[in-house]
Amino acid sequence: MPDALLVLTNMPDRAGAVQLAQTLIERRLAACVNVLAGCTSVYRWQGKIENATEVPLLIKTRLALYPELESAIRELHPYELPEIIAVPISYGLTEYLEWVSGETTISIG
Repeated sequence: MPDALLVLTNMPDRAGAVQLAQTLIERRLAACVNVLAGCTSVYRWQGKIENATEVPLLIKTRLALYPELESAIRELHPYELPEIIAVPISYGLTEYLEWVSGETTISIG
């Protein structure tokens, strides 16, 4: 089974979410990014309860690329402290996970 990861983050708006997704794909840091419908996030920030509309992203990548992916999200994300959570993909359709690996590997030749 390839070393696939599912990385989750949220952006404050759809345009920013699509731009982040596009950049991650262009840099081959992700094979696929799902930009989901907006949601309401409720959280405590600097001592106050906040409500925000956010756009969740589901990013499929490889474990080896996580440090570079995290760095890219931090670079491109407008939040002071973006949510970046990585979940190992233990099981999945082998052909799909192989595709994720192939799409995030730069071929020389």
